[in-house]
Amino acid sequence: MQKGVWFGLIIMAMVVVATVVLLPPAAQITQGHIGLLMLSLIVVAIMLGFPTAFTLMGMGIIFAYAGYKMQGSPDAMRHTLDLFVQRAFSVMNNDVLISIPLFVFMGYLVERANLIEKLFRSLHLALARIPGSLAVATLVTCAVFATATGIVGAVVTLMGLLAFPAMLRAGYNVKVSAGVITAGGCLGILIPPSVMLIVYGATAGVSVVQLYAGAFFPGIMLAGLYIAYVMVLAKIKPEWAPPLTEKERYVELPAHTAAVAKSRTDLAVPALFRIGNDVAPDLRRRLRIELLISVLPAIAFLVLMGLTWHAITKPNVIQDFSGLQEMGGTAGTSLEAPAAGGLQEPPSAGGLQEPPAEGGLQEPPGTLQEPPKEPGAGVTPKEPPRSDEAKIVKGITPPVPAGEPEWHRDPTPNGFWITLGIGIALLGALYATLNWVRLEVFKMLLGSFFPLAILILAVLGTIVFGLATPTEAAAIGSLGGFVLAAIYLWYAAPSVRRRQIMRSWLPLWFVFGISVVWFLLLNFEVLTSGPPLWIGWISMAAFALWCVVATIQVKLWGTVKESVFLTAKTSAMVCWLFVGSSIFSAAFALLGGQEIVERWVLSLGLTPIEFMILAQVIIFLLGWPLEWTEIIVIFMPIFIPLLAKFNIDPLFFGLLVALNLQTAFLSPPVAMAAFYLKGVSPPHVTLNQIFLGMMPFMGIQVLALILLYVFPEIGLWLPKVLYK
Repeated sequence: MQKGVWFGLIIMAMVVVATVVLLPPAAQITQGHIGLLMLSLIVVAIMLGFPTAFTLMGMGIIFAYAGYKMQGSPDAMRHTLDLFVQRAFSVMNNDVLISIPLFVFMGYLVERANLIEKLFRSLHLALARIPGSLAVATLVTCAVFATATGIVGAVVTLMGLLAFPAMLRAGYNVKVSAGVITAGGCLGILIPPSVMLIVYGATAGVSVVQLYAGAFFPGIMLAGLYIAYVMVLAKIKPEWAPPLTEKERYVELPAHTAAVAKSRTDLAVPALFRIGNDVAPDLRRRLRIELLISVLPAIAFLVLMGLTWHAITKPNVIQDFSGLQEMGGTAGTSLEAPAAGGLQEPPSAGGLQEPPAEGGLQEPPGTLQEPPKEPGAGVTPKEPPRSDEAKIVKGITPPVPAGEPEWHRDPTPNGFWITLGIGIALLGALYATLNWVRLEVFKMLLGSFFPLAILILAVLGTIVFGLATPTEAAAIGSLGGFVLAAIYLWYAAPSVRRRQIMRSWLPLWFVFGISVVWFLLLNFEVLTSGPPLWIGWISMAAFALWCVVATIQVKLWGTVKESVFLTAKTSAMVCWLFVGSSIFSAAFALLGGQEIVERWVLSLGLTPIEFMILAQVIIFLLGWPLEWTEIIVIFMPIFIPLLAKFNIDPLFFGLLVALNLQTAFLSPPVAMAAFYLKGVSPPHVTLNQIFLGMMPFMGIQVLALILLYVFPEIGLWLPKVLYK
């Protein structure tokens, strides 16, 4: 029998023995103890291999029925079935869960489009001079691809097929290679858009948007620690991670650039700028395309900085409300609240009082006076509001005195000029070292890394900056994944077929291009009017139809069909887990198990720090026999109610849990990443070697967890800045 099986059996035996020992005598057993028994039985059942979701539902229904019976309910079965329906319906009403299938669909589309092979090759060459370059390129590829997909099994499997054989051929140690792939593939658990963060947010009632913002820097920190460990290891033991040979770093130049590289300078950009009419027309056209590619970083940077300058210096037009009148008030009154502000207690001398002792009810003093003839008479005019009290309304321009310009730009912040200077310096360094070989590597990155980076920034940027909800951003990501898959399959199709499709729809391309330019000019307020709006929408709809037809013709349909099937399979698993978890939690609370746990924890007299450490140690230990899904859906509903007792922020606790649950995929015997890699690794690689290779990275995860706990601003700074 394998050691992993023995390990699992020992843990199950320990759970059973601990349950028997800790339960009181039969005469003293309460409903809460039955709930704790249910909790231990569910752990044993999952470790025996029963399906998690249906085991949770089955256990929940059985113990909920027992709980109603113990409470003396005359119709326990009806109450149990009502509980099942209500909990399932509440899960179906959770809008956050819609983003799960959309993100998963985006990931499967990107995975099936074969982007990862080009990404790994280009990063491999770009990082060739770094110690342990092959392992570093593997980690960077895993981080980027995990961010784009969030599917651990897919990333580990694909990198096991691509990077694992490459590292073994390069002389890398088997344990180091296995640890790099498994650890890098698990980064998708933490780095947004992570499905685990969505599940935690829905379970704990925490904003997924803030979780994504908070997990950004911890994810980068963990990936950076992995890379630093590999580089230090390659320096200390170069035989475990040898540098690449000249043959492995060789990049073959295309014929049109090789001819120019022999006769001109080694630097690509100066040579391309000096191309004149002495070069053949066909070669000159190709070299001008190379020049355009080489200056793309400068163009993109200048456009980005120009748009940034336009946004930060665009003035806010001030609308003066001093002449407006509040409804029911008198002309000249201000919309500003009184200095005291809000509803106040009546003055001590006023209010309802007893009538005076002498005279009883009397006529009010004086006589009724005539109201002022003019609306503003008798009212002291108020000073116009100061600039800091004025209401800011964009798009409404106040009257401009004669002789003054209509508007002016705000002063440019110093940070903009500093960023501009740093960017120009980096571009200068790039072009000072951009030879012909590096230009070819840059072209490879342009076709593999940058499209994925743009997709990731579009998805995460819209979420983090509040432009879209996670569900809307997931829809954007699904569309982006579809477009990327279509583009890559388009270029994989025969060139003759591509030319036929392009020529048959050439007029549509022209109309679509004009529509896009017109929309952009309207958006950036360069134009204020143009053709009727329906013309642009019709052209874009026609272009979308062309995209569908063209992608079907380049065999995208098979990729989409397979991605839809895998998405439905994964989403069904997650949603059934939620239903089972909801029923199980309801039964656990019905039996009073949560109250017993709370009383026990509070009786320990722990400080918030001690409770946090205890909770993370328990989660770390649970990661050995259980997967992250079971830990989130079973044990988080037990921990979450205790956070308020110790004044712990659920957002920060969620970040710690997300970082801690990295161990769930790297810790035996359940370590699914090891089994994914073993399934695609060469026969001579054993499971024990993979487990041993993962151990140093588990230690790095513990170090990252300590750093996040000691310096919580690593995870909380960005949410505070964006959502304060």
